[in-house]
Amino acid sequence: MNNQIDKRGKLLEEPFAYKTTKDGKVFIYWHGKQIMLLNGKTADKFTASIEQADAQQAQLLMARVTGHFKHGNETLITASTKGVHHAGHKYCSKI
Repeated sequence: MNNQIDKRGKLLEEPFAYKTTKDGKVFIYWHGKQIMLLNGKTADKFTASIEQADAQQAQLLMARVTGHFKHGNETLITASTKGVHHAGHKYCSKI
């Protein structure tokens, strides 16, 4: 893989995976956790692209499709989410 794209080598660990359902939906996983669902034309385009890709290209494709989903603040408790418990998240505790 081009070192300019994956400078820290994180995609070499193959953190992404995907599963396609019979009805054409695509579930994308990061370290075993579902992070995205694709359907319709987006799922069709993804499936066609990933079938042509090798393992490293597939990781890059899934990273691009998911975008910047992980910024570190997705499930932090704020004033607007007070009273909401995100089960199993390491940053959350019962309120």
